[in-house]
Amino acid sequence: MTPLARRCVFWGALFGLSGVMIGAFGAHGLKALLTADQLAIYHTGVDYQFVHALALLLLGALAHHQSPKAWQVAAILFIAGVFIFSGSLYLLVLTDTSWLGAITPIGGVSFIAGWAALLWGLRHG
Repeated sequence: MTPLARRCVFWGALFGLSGVMIGAFGAHGLKALLTADQLAIYHTGVDYQFVHALALLLLGALAHHQSPKAWQVAAILFIAGVFIFSGSLYLLVLTDTSWLGAITPIGGVSFIAGWAALLWGLRHG
């Protein structure tokens, strides 16, 4: 397994594991404490975390055979996106700190750029 494949699978598995835990905490532990809108925001973070956990696992499988530089960039952007996008949504809801909403789009741009890098690597790798 290439070093990139190993890192992608590690982060994908970690985000999958923590996504289940964070999602369950939201569904059971926070349900009585948060409004429906807050829970929806929280679960948006969980959804995007899971999608990108799976994307990292896919990238790890692809990188097992080859690993263009663009895929390394994609992995970094997906990882950063989970921390920035999902993390800011979790913190926004849990701390009621509204300025964190301004950070969330940075994570979204990171996801978009990661998908573009993945495509670039497929085309030019």
